[in-house]
Amino acid sequence: QVQLVESGGGLVQPGGSLNLSCVASGIDLDYYAMGWFRQAPGKEREGVACASASDGTTFYKSRVKGRFTISRDNAKHTVYLHMTNLRPEETAVYYCAADRSWWEMRASVRGEQSSQTLGTWGQGTPVTVSA
Repeated sequence: QVQLVESGGGLVQPGGSLNLSCVASGIDLDYYAMGWFRQAPGKEREGVACASASDGTTFYKSRVKGRFTISRDNAKHTVYLHMTNLRPEETAVYYCAADRSWWEMRASVRGEQSSQTLGTWGQGTPVTVSA
């Protein structure tokens, strides 16, 4: 059974940092592109960042570039999202997703296609940025 489980969300003050984790089971991360998405209340889900399966290629949406870092440890079956200088408008539920296609993953994070086509999703972890 394929499963993604996110953790690390919580309440943080504006300008603060959080580290999210996504642990995968039932799949070999060596063959999967991984991505982080978020959905704010009343808004559509949007891509944040993604990382290719094994060659180190990453992509970030412009609004998080320089503040967020996606990384992965395939041996630990885990993908991370390190978020710094968080803003109140980044309050959202953060989801990780897995797909065998890097092109599909990157297109979804970019917003060029629906992320509904991606293979596997976690249940999300909520992040609240508030004073």
